Amino acid sequence: QVQLVESGGGLVQAGGSLRLSCVASNTGYIRVHSMGWFRQAPGQRRELVAAITDGGRINYLDSVKGRFTISRDNAKNTVYLQMNSLKPEDTAVYYCNAEIGWSHSAYWGQGTQVTVSS
Repeated sequence: QVQLVESGGGLVQAGGSLRLSCVASNTGYIRVHSMGWFRQAPGQRRELVAAITDGGRINYLDSVKGRFTISRDNAKNTVYLQMNSLKPEDTAVYYCNAEIGWSHSAYWGQGTQVTVSS
């Protein structure tokens, strides 16, 4: 059973930094396509923060451009999100997402809380 396991959330003051990590485990020889991060604040819709394909193509949410950096280690099926200059409006539960296999099935992590205090 494929699992996505996240780590790295927490509480930080505005202007601070956090690094999120997500490992896709039990994938065997199945190809891991796009990996990315979504977030959902209370009462808000889940939104894409950043995504990266296995070929290295990257997309960012406009509000995080220049502050967040997504990267991945294909050999380890791991995706990272370096978050700098954090703002209170970045507060949310952050979810790892991956598209895996020939059908590009979507898998989700359990979520990790990021709280930015003003």
